Amino acid sequence: MATIVKKRLRKTDIEKRMTIPSKSLNCFPALSGSEHMVDFDVRDECGRVWKFRIYTRKSSNKYRKPVLTKGWREFVCRKELSIDDKVAFYMDKQQADGSVEYRVTVQKAVKVFGAVFAHKPFPGEASNDIV
Repeated sequence: MATIVKKRLRKTDIEKRMTIPSKSLNCFPALSGSEHMVDFDVRDECGRVWKFRIYTRKSSNKYRKPVLTKGWREFVCRKELSIDDKVAFYMDKQQADGSVEYRVTVQKAVKVFGAVFAHKPFPGEASNDIV
């Protein structure tokens, strides 16, 4: 399983949409032709499938600035995510039919007296990092 994005969530990520690095865009489903958005499915650690949309500026623009829009806010609310929590997106190897499966995991921030102390590890990580 290849890691696409690991991100600590900020206010905009929680309240509106999640920005993703442009360099990661090629790991998500391809935007077709002149389209500047694509919908795709992601499975969480509980096995639930979430439907997200990646949206970019029009392809004629040099800086596309990809964001997750549709489905993202529902995911944030259902998972009770907050600022400083982390999410990671992974891409499983292509299946026999050529399809790719995407996964998402969540790390809740461990807060002590309002300060972020550490995060629970992502699956497969050995230890917590002190922030």
